[in-house]
Amino acid sequence: MQPTKSLGQNFLHDQNLAEWIVAQSGLEPGDAWVELGPGLGALTEFALAKSPHGFAIEKDGRLAEFLKERFPALEILHADATDFDVRDLFARGPVKVLGNLPYYISSQILFEFTAEPSPVSSMIFTLQRELAERLSAEPRTKEYGALTLLIGRRWQIKYLRTLPGSVFFPAPKVESAIIRISPRPPDQVPPCDGPRFTTLVKQGFSQRRKQLRKMLASYALDWTRLTTELGVPETVRAEELSLDQWIELTNFVTHGAISRNPAGATGAQDVHGEIFDVVDAEDQVLQTATRHAVHTGKLLHRAVHIFVFNRQGELFLQRRSRWKDMHPLKWDSSAAGHVNSGQHYDETAPRELEEELGVKATVTLIGSITASERTGWEHVRLYSATHDGPFSLEPAEIETGGFFTVEQVSRWIAARPGDFANGFLECFRLFQNKGI
Repeated sequence: MQPTKSLGQNFLHDQNLAEWIVAQSGLEPGDAWVELGPGLGALTEFALAKSPHGFAIEKDGRLAEFLKERFPALEILHADATDFDVRDLFARGPVKVLGNLPYYISSQILFEFTAEPSPVSSMIFTLQRELAERLSAEPRTKEYGALTLLIGRRWQIKYLRTLPGSVFFPAPKVESAIIRISPRPPDQVPPCDGPRFTTLVKQGFSQRRKQLRKMLASYALDWTRLTTELGVPETVRAEELSLDQWIELTNFVTHGAISRNPAGATGAQDVHGEIFDVVDAEDQVLQTATRHAVHTGKLLHRAVHIFVFNRQGELFLQRRSRWKDMHPLKWDSSAAGHVNSGQHYDETAPRELEEELGVKATVTLIGSITASERTGWEHVRLYSATHDGPFSLEPAEIETGGFFTVEQVSRWIAARPGDFANGFLECFRLFQNKGI
């Protein structure tokens, strides 16, 4: 089968190399995976031998039909990978991604599959060598730039090897490279406001030869203090700051300090000492108790959940911080919180929305849920609100978040209910029963 030049097709014909590439993905028998642009199936064959839980996305209709015949047990999606909704992968669990990417769509694919939040656990890609060098570049080099940082803040890039054009048919005129992309461990770099980091980096590198002080002049920063704390000269340029220093700069702009300690940001002792109303099965107040006493004693109390929808009807979900004392790293309602002693559900809901997401919006009651073990012994009132974001997510409270279609959430819950906090599952069931 002849490659199509307009689709940037270059087929890998070295079987030993194909097997080696798949081996670098670390695929195990139970792993979910997706291959982008499988072509004639050079990688597909070896990926299937490692795990049957995969599927492939192929834009070329001729190749999609060929692959269906060659691999009848494999799901083949005839589609453009750049149009694929990555959020659909959450229902499959952590997914490994591999592919020999056409050069002209590589950057777009990279941004789509690394965008926050991501269901991807690792990626193995063959790219144009120049792009691979930019992704894995070090500060103070000509390859180091905004792309390095924007992907590198949350992902580690490992340059594995360079490939000559001769391993492909037809042979491209430039060299290629294989890279492995994997999530950074959470304690490897400090947390920061992701959207603000992106804005600052893009602004800083928009004219990379100019001093950074001039590029960020609109922020009216105490530049002497900032550069002193960063340990860099006041004449520093964007390309001279490391990833850690860019994060520290972002935190300085956001919080007036270069470091954040998310585990202690909310003050665990103060939180445990919060006072709640202890209530009975009919939600009548019996007494008051501290948060710690309520949770350890499994006493009935009150809470609110808010479902925030954008104008497209998509639901914002948050992933709870790893430092939360209840359900760490579980996916949850857009915002949620306890009703403090002496307060009412209706006044708590908008407050929690502003505290957790940093926005104000009108909230509307959807319904109530009686306290049970599934709700964490909380009487819950569920509210809805409409807001498109952006949101300000406090790292001590929220690991990440994103909008999902209601259908995507339904499929995800059906496939992987353990990904979610129990209270959210009860709220989503109420939402579905209301038929909203």
